[in-house]
Amino acid sequence: MNHSSETGRLHLVDALRGFAIASIMLLHNIEHFDFYYFPENLPAWMKASDAVIWEVLFFLFSGKSFAMFALLFGLTFFIQSDNQAKRGKDFSGRFAWRMVLLFGFGMINSAFFQGDILTIYAAIGLLLIPLSRLPDRYGLFVAVLLLLQPLEIYHFFQTMQHPQMTTGDPLSWTYFGKSASYLSGNSFAATVAGNLTNGKKAVLLWNYENGRYFMILGLFLLGMLAGRKKLFLWSTHRSRFWRRVLVSSSLVFLPLFFVLRIYVSQIGSRAIRDSAAILLGSWANLAFMLVLVSGFSLLYHSSRFHRLLNVFAPMGRMSLTNYVLQSVAGAFIYYGFGLGLYQYTGATYGLMIGVLLTVIFAGFCTWWSRNYRHGPLEGIWHRATWIGSDKK
Repeated sequence: MNHSSETGRLHLVDALRGFAIASIMLLHNIEHFDFYYFPENLPAWMKASDAVIWEVLFFLFSGKSFAMFALLFGLTFFIQSDNQAKRGKDFSGRFAWRMVLLFGFGMINSAFFQGDILTIYAAIGLLLIPLSRLPDRYGLFVAVLLLLQPLEIYHFFQTMQHPQMTTGDPLSWTYFGKSASYLSGNSFAATVAGNLTNGKKAVLLWNYENGRYFMILGLFLLGMLAGRKKLFLWSTHRSRFWRRVLVSSSLVFLPLFFVLRIYVSQIGSRAIRDSAAILLGSWANLAFMLVLVSGFSLLYHSSRFHRLLNVFAPMGRMSLTNYVLQSVAGAFIYYGFGLGLYQYTGATYGLMIGVLLTVIFAGFCTWWSRNYRHGPLEGIWHRATWIGSDKK
């Protein structure tokens, strides 16, 4: 069963991207879109429910949804580059301009949500241009090297040699700690200014401190290589490949997760403990992301689950619109200048709101896709990408 359109569009990739967007939506809602506030005046049963929902959603999606999104970003880069190469054209210049445009979308998104990832994707995405010229084996080597987190490995061995070294709180915490002053306020202008200054510093530092820059570029390369190998173009051979990925990534994830949850917290040295947590957490998230991607892909191509999972495809085709709109909606729902629901909602209410928004967005995307070729922001991005070209 090969679910692709007559134009060669891979609906599996759309559905995977939509699933990533939906899971990001749920996670952002229980986090109040980076405004961590836990109401005290909730009944005991709801606090217990909040704790369970928080643990479950973070286990399922934290560090995995963004990784899935990054993998598919690299895959999309390959598809676009390959389509142009078949026409005898080099996509490098247009892609660089496309990243400039994405950075602009990201800055707009950052005004509402300081945790924006689009600006980071746009900057790191430029590195795909030279790296895409590497042969497969060298590209895979670079990807694996990046995903191993070489800088954090070096730091870990440094802490092992000096276990008594003192480490303070991460620098990003200083900036995150300042965000409550403007996120809780009733001024939209102050919120925007805070998100674009203090919030941007916090997020850039946090991504550095947690090895996300290495992981993002490594996943971009893996996605690109998956595109070269046509791993998402379904066949019996590729079905077997994804089954092997599901089994092997599960076997890698389980011991990493066990060590991370049971043993790392018992390490006496904070320096060693923090470094080990970043390393093992990064690898565990990568392994579980592959569990999600392979499992989703296999279920998508089964007759029993295809129709259910294909609901995510319209959201995936409009991922940029969905990502930005959820930031706008989330800021209005939770921040002080809007409804200020951060004061009243724990993870349970946040999950309910997230599910409701997902249903609304999915319905809107389904309707829009039936009537238009591109989503609202996707259409702007597409036309601006090809400005000055005869491409329609």
